[in-house]
Amino acid sequence: MNTFSYNKTLAKSDLDPILANLRDHLIAKNVAAEIATKLCDSVANKLIGQNVNTWMGLKSFVKNALEESILRILSPNRNLNILREVQMKNDSGNPYVIVFCGVNGVGKSTNLAKIANWLLLNDKSVLVIACDTFRAGAIEQLRTHIHALKNIHENSNSGSSSKIDLYEKGYGKDATGIAMEGIRYASNSSYDVCLVDTAGRMQGNEPLMKQLAKLIKVNEPDLTLFVGEALVGNEAVDQLVNFNRALLDNGCRSASNDSVSAINGIVLTKFDTIDDQVGAAISMTYITGQPIVFVGVGQTYRDLKRLNARAVVRALMK
Repeated sequence: MNTFSYNKTLAKSDLDPILANLRDHLIAKNVAAEIATKLCDSVANKLIGQNVNTWMGLKSFVKNALEESILRILSPNRNLNILREVQMKNDSGNPYVIVFCGVNGVGKSTNLAKIANWLLLNDKSVLVIACDTFRAGAIEQLRTHIHALKNIHENSNSGSSSKIDLYEKGYGKDATGIAMEGIRYASNSSYDVCLVDTAGRMQGNEPLMKQLAKLIKVNEPDLTLFVGEALVGNEAVDQLVNFNRALLDNGCRSASNDSVSAINGIVLTKFDTIDDQVGAAISMTYITGQPIVFVGVGQTYRDLKRLNARAVVRALMK
């Protein structure tokens, strides 16, 4: 027998036990507890006062509402089409500039190389600008990646317009100035895209955060990507939040044309290692409102994917 009649109006007391279970489920899948609570509260506010048919259908009804809410979070209003934006910038006679930032050891250089590979596959010419002037071996690591990408693309694709080169001025120099010179060189040499590698830094290191903020303010990149590890879950969320706040505190506030901002896109590495523990992706987009542009799913240059929001929701709710 049904617990209530067909046109029963939902009350908070009907939803609380179901949402409590769903909240615990989200937390178990690595969604930050505070965000899981807010998500469930927003679903409750939306559903209270609605009519449902039977108690047996109520759990599915609430779960579907939560899934739709999460899907909206993973699909931010700003629809980022990088290739289209690159073309628009090139049509105006300038290269499209992407700055990569993040904490130490998350794989910024490797994922920069993966994105370079993706751009090359789409017939874009790429200039990588080495602005990690701190870490020993950083420039050599980029040079190794670029040599490998040249072998893949320039030697096997003679009819393609894609090419990749490195712009570097050695260690111990001012990263802001190197980025500026590199972008100018790319513009004069008609490169389509500049990929700016920066030094890994902890978000609490104020001098290094100030230097990164200066690089972004002066050079006005079209896209500033935060590279974080999916594997570390809520630690990556904390890093992103604090990184973003540190940049904002150091003057990286949006300009009227939105060309200068703090972080406005996310790359999640090691996404293939987390199975269904996908909650960090939800937390990062919920907190920042910024899209996850790419996820790294393996070791090769081709192991880079656009985020499949529906697949993430399925993994999260199973």
